[in-house]
Amino acid sequence: MDRRRFIRSVAAAGAGATLAVSHRVACAEAEIAATTTRFSQQRWALDNIIRANGIDWDQPRSIYLSAPCGVEANADFAAIRARVQKMADIGPAFESTAKRREAKARAAEADGNAVTARDNWYMAAIHYGAAEWPYDDSGPQHVELHNKKRECFANYARLADHKIEAVSIPFKTKSIPGWFHLPPGYSGGKVPVVIAVPGMDSFKEVNVALANDRWMQRGVAVLSIDGPGQYESPLLGVYVSMQNWIEAGPAVVDWLSHRPEIDGQKIGVSGASFGSFFGTILTANEPRISATAVISTCLEPGCRTIFEEASPTFKKRFMWMSNFTDEPKFDEFAKTLTWEGHIEKIRTPYLVVAGEADELSPLEHTERMVRAMSCPRQLVIYADSRHSVGNVPAANLGPFPPTLVADWLVARLNGKPVSSERWFVEATGRIVKTAL
Repeated sequence: MDRRRFIRSVAAAGAGATLAVSHRVACAEAEIAATTTRFSQQRWALDNIIRANGIDWDQPRSIYLSAPCGVEANADFAAIRARVQKMADIGPAFESTAKRREAKARAAEADGNAVTARDNWYMAAIHYGAAEWPYDDSGPQHVELHNKKRECFANYARLADHKIEAVSIPFKTKSIPGWFHLPPGYSGGKVPVVIAVPGMDSFKEVNVALANDRWMQRGVAVLSIDGPGQYESPLLGVYVSMQNWIEAGPAVVDWLSHRPEIDGQKIGVSGASFGSFFGTILTANEPRISATAVISTCLEPGCRTIFEEASPTFKKRFMWMSNFTDEPKFDEFAKTLTWEGHIEKIRTPYLVVAGEADELSPLEHTERMVRAMSCPRQLVIYADSRHSVGNVPAANLGPFPPTLVADWLVARLNGKPVSSERWFVEATGRIVKTAL
């Protein structure tokens, strides 16, 4: 397909006029996929590792994508785990599952079964989003999957049990995309809100669960964004940079301050994985944030471990997120990714939940950052847990990590004070507390 035909197809398939125009710009910029020396040289090893360990070789992807979909999706993910034997299988496995769920949604809606249609639209959107992950470019295949994800999620939003609104937040000359969720039963007045920031390999649609969502059930609105460099934003020409994340906070909070449903004194931030870093920088440069809670940390200044010692897919993807195809230039850029000089500005309560054995961002960097902060803060470490906090006895017998984060953040938004403490959750579930 030539460039003109491709641009016309993107415009026709886009979720709206604004996205279609933005995609025209981004597609012209991104003809070449990002890659790295390690990815090219180790592709054979990567395929063998996936064959031996499955789709969750680098992180529990199938778990964190399955959980918000609910029990019905378990069979989907079991089948995908069985099908994926190499890197090239990932996109097609998720895409075929997405198409099947989309077909079920359409059939259910045609039969007047709105709840069944709603659930399948949601699951289809998540599978289409997962199918995008292997494509570190802004090419036709990636954009087509993105448009299907948007279409399915918009259909889910139309039938959801709570109000969901697609938003486009003005950002410089472009925009930050998001979904704005109000709690079920909302009938007026002002409510707290959480700005939900996903990780490197996650996306805004998955941040609010299909049912029994931790924020919705607590009466908290959610503005789930793809911030600079995350999933949809590079397709709009908005990439990762320190300056973009410094400026993202004021842009997002300005947007929220004009929403009549939102209590401007109760704006929180929640970030997971690389969202822990992005959310920290956002908070540090936006004093209207009332409290911040992050989990599964990526807080090593310069990010050497995740980019040079972990799976080569992480660095490859982040190069696309930051609009680099030249690896040595990206290496210089990566040195700018640091909380140093920023966290000193945070004055509001801050929670960080980390794994003792984090293989992507060694715990020592998180501990050093927490010690350097002067705000009320709490560090919770789970014994034996890797980067994705959970799936260890400490998380099963002690406080369940997502619940801990939700309860902590809601308490802070409601004005409950917090003591600056370090918690170590032992394998027995026992919590050892020390002052910071």
